[in-house]
Amino acid sequence: MADTAKVVVDGVEVEVPRNYSLLQACEEAGAEIPRFCYHERLSIAGNCRMCLVDWVGAPKPIASCAQAVGDMRPNQDGSPPQISTKSERAIKARNGVMEFLLINHPLDCPICDQGGECDLQDQAMGFGRSVSRYREPKRAVDDKNMGPLVNTIMTRCIQCTRCVRFAAEVAGVEEIGLISRGEDAQITTYLEASLQSELSGNVIDLCPVGALTSKPYAFNARPWELRKTESVDVMDAMGASIRVDARGSAVLRVLPRINEEINEEWISDKTRFAIDGLGRQRLDKPFIRKNGKLVAASWDEALELVSSKLKGDASKIAAIAGDLACVEGMKATLDLLRSIGVKSIDCRQDGAQLALDIDGNLLPRESYIFNSSIMGIDDADYVLIIGANPRKEAAVLNARIRKNWLHRDMPVALIGESVDLTYSYTHLGNGIEALQSLKPENEVFEMLKQARRPMIILGQSAVSREDGASVLASVSQLAEQVGCFTSASENEEAWNGFNVLHNAAGRVGGLDIGFLPIEDGLDVKGILNGAQNGSIETIISLGADEIVGDAFGEAFVVYIGTHGDEGAHRADVILPSATYTEKSATYVNTEGRVQRTQRAVGLKGESREDWSILRALSTKLGAPLPYDSLTELRSKMNQDKPVFKGLDVAPFPTGEVLSLPFGKIGQMSDAPFAEAVGAFHLTNPIARASKTMAECAELAVHKLSTAAE
Repeated sequence: MADTAKVVVDGVEVEVPRNYSLLQACEEAGAEIPRFCYHERLSIAGNCRMCLVDWVGAPKPIASCAQAVGDMRPNQDGSPPQISTKSERAIKARNGVMEFLLINHPLDCPICDQGGECDLQDQAMGFGRSVSRYREPKRAVDDKNMGPLVNTIMTRCIQCTRCVRFAAEVAGVEEIGLISRGEDAQITTYLEASLQSELSGNVIDLCPVGALTSKPYAFNARPWELRKTESVDVMDAMGASIRVDARGSAVLRVLPRINEEINEEWISDKTRFAIDGLGRQRLDKPFIRKNGKLVAASWDEALELVSSKLKGDASKIAAIAGDLACVEGMKATLDLLRSIGVKSIDCRQDGAQLALDIDGNLLPRESYIFNSSIMGIDDADYVLIIGANPRKEAAVLNARIRKNWLHRDMPVALIGESVDLTYSYTHLGNGIEALQSLKPENEVFEMLKQARRPMIILGQSAVSREDGASVLASVSQLAEQVGCFTSASENEEAWNGFNVLHNAAGRVGGLDIGFLPIEDGLDVKGILNGAQNGSIETIISLGADEIVGDAFGEAFVVYIGTHGDEGAHRADVILPSATYTEKSATYVNTEGRVQRTQRAVGLKGESREDWSILRALSTKLGAPLPYDSLTELRSKMNQDKPVFKGLDVAPFPTGEVLSLPFGKIGQMSDAPFAEAVGAFHLTNPIARASKTMAECAELAVHKLSTAAE
């Protein structure tokens, strides 16, 4: 049987795959088909009937979304079936459907947040009647409580069930459903409880009417008032494609952009809703600690004080980069400190033993990136997750794993804490004992080895331990034994199934530029020990907010960051910098893809971009950096590290022989792998400054305590 089928749409003959829906075939032919319930990434519901078309010879119009082209029989003379999207019958059918949809819909358009972006508005104008014939009272539906993120006006709901299908199929948390029948039908949550998915905000984009809208954004702006800037997300290491909508100096909302290679069209709730943290607890002027208290100072005074501290013994100076540090800021810091002889520099704030082995030798880039690419999950035959909870660390990536588990029966195994990942998996154990059990004749080992494209995902909790380098070496050996590294052949492309899942947006970029200790230099652990015993006297903290309490000892701390978080509380000098929405900055995501944010709003107060702060400081030191503009800095980055020349391209496996094992073989602890991310909503300074995220985190803790009881 042929894999394609022909159909004639409005006189245009098209040949499409047999598994295409008639709606897709009509769009291939250039016809416009209205729809409400149909969505490309969700299962077919066929319940709105707005996509009715006229199949010539059929007794009545048919729903094009639910009709497979391969199931349509040809005409009696053998010619392809004839479809009309503009016949009088098709037009009348759509008019009728629209009239029924609008029977109970309230006239809320002037106050509805969906106004201007509403599918119902657009399609009512294009495919509806010009007048209403309905005179009876409209029905009303009580609004539901879906938590602090999603606002509900359920009288507007047209029961398309997109939200129901998204929750069940993509998010994997079946907490939205349709109850009752006929005029009593309504969408609700289970026991009207708050949504628990990390992806729940996506139902706002999916809702074709104004029934589900953003609660934090309610009544803030109309879409035509907003400046729209394409950017990338930094709330995790995936680098999801986003659009930042701003008015004046405020970011009002963040929406996803379609990017099939990374986030498809989903973003996490943290990406979407943490933006109120961009303006709260902001550092907008330099501060100097005097008599134990931070007091406002001028830039000149602050830079003079910092430069005086950097003129001392270079062996007593160190730098640590935080999770949101951009490549330009780290590059300027690295160039300045290397020029004065500083060796103790590290971007691995959590102590992850990546990029360098125990002897300080540089490991290949393939040892610390997601080599198979995020899109490569769609080709994997078996996935083994070690020391990671992708649901918390990369929620959209977790949805991609679920998609393939659901639609391709891709098996998954986990070594680490047993948690709800929204899909079933084989739990092998919590730590090293389970990893060491993966040997020939072990069932999972054999399944990985038999897989055409096996995939191993190594999380940060596994490499951030004391024995992280040994764990890395052991996992890379396992990857080699089960065939994760294959070269290209006549029938197969090269494959590298060894993947490291990062959770910090700035981490891979820092590893790429070499923001690492060199010979005789100290790593994060050594720097903090030195700060405690007095051998490290000055530390430059580039937004290292996850190092808390008295970890810096009596060292003089220069904090270059954006928020009054842990790093600022401990700082002796604060130099305010820009957030990702206030600068054009380079980040490298977990798969090694070089990406750029774009400035959506201006700088806050007297804050400056990270690299320009370091450039001004270098002048005070009498050793000016060799670049005066962002363009010159990026040119230097490209020259020193050619990997930054290619934008928005994931590196492809080459099949070259790698120097395995990565890390260093050694003794490993029996301690179980801990979670790398505690509270999903509070992982960085921006999220911790967000009132919305604080409310979500409090609700999550309450849910956990209630469940425990």
